[in-house]
Amino acid sequence: MLHSIAVWLLVAAFVGAGLFNAIGTRATQDDFARWGYPRWWCRVTGAIEIVAAALIAFPAGRNIGMAVGAVIITVAVVTILRRREFSHTAPLGIFAALLVLAAATS
Repeated sequence: MLHSIAVWLLVAAFVGAGLFNAIGTRATQDDFARWGYPRWWCRVTGAIEIVAAALIAFPAGRNIGMAVGAVIITVAVVTILRRREFSHTAPLGIFAALLVLAAATS
């Protein structure tokens, strides 16, 4: 049961983050530009997050989805640490914890 809860929380988190990034508000685009990415990269990131969520939602794609999600979170952590924007560490920590919990309980 813990595995199911972790998986569905992870799916919801990636869908939420994916939609937020895919919408690409001006503030989101400004963040991506400040971090050294093209302004439109938020939409690519959002699409990848949504794909990861879809893969995680189905057992056949779960391992691939979790690997994609882990790459997304790793790149995000490296980016915010390099840019010293530590206010973003808490949400990324939650994603990382959910990934580890879902993997550990499978």
